[in-house]
Amino acid sequence: MAKADGSYSRLLARLAKLPLLILDNWGLSPLQAAERHDLLEVLEDRYDRASTLVTSQFPISTWHETIGEPTLADALLDRLIHQAHKITLKGETKRKLRSPLTQTDQSVV
Repeated sequence: MAKADGSYSRLLARLAKLPLLILDNWGLSPLQAAERHDLLEVLEDRYDRASTLVTSQFPISTWHETIGEPTLADALLDRLIHQAHKITLKGETKRKLRSPLTQTDQSVV
């Protein structure tokens, strides 16, 4: 929408200035060509200037495939992974553990 209404460059400038940008649920679907280019532009503007937090259910080893085009994938991942702190969580999700379908009813009537 920002490209259509002419505010794209202002949007990029705002994203570059944010102290923290969060990309949540990264990799749920492959990136389209325009999305790859836009994300590279955002990450390049932020590189070495601001923090970007990425959450994903998928290991980093699969991100190249999600991005798609190999050259852009290399460039994007170089900006995301270089100087990154990686935290890998293990075990069941809290949502699944708290689900009434996975808990046994302890009360007997």
